[in-house]
Amino acid sequence: MEKTAQDIIVRPIITEKSMEGLAERKYTFEVAKNANKIEVKKACETLFGVKVAKVNTISVKGKKKRMGRSEGYTSDWKKAVVTLTEDSKTIEFFDGMM
Repeated sequence: MEKTAQDIIVRPIITEKSMEGLAERKYTFEVAKNANKIEVKKACETLFGVKVAKVNTISVKGKKKRMGRSEGYTSDWKKAVVTLTEDSKTIEFFDGMM
């Protein structure tokens, strides 16, 4: 079964650290755990109509959490930092947040 661009890019990540990267044309997304860099690049280019220079991916381990006396772990997930080329347009979703 082929993955669509919406299956690969789960959601944008909006934190102070990820907002600092916007000046350098770096955008941060949560992506599917089994997605590779090539799939993330194609998904960004089709969803947002931009040109991607490079993609860095990070596998994030789940943290230990407690609810009363029971404890467990949050889910593991994957993060991708997408760097756009100089001649590419920006992603409109992030424009109002700078």
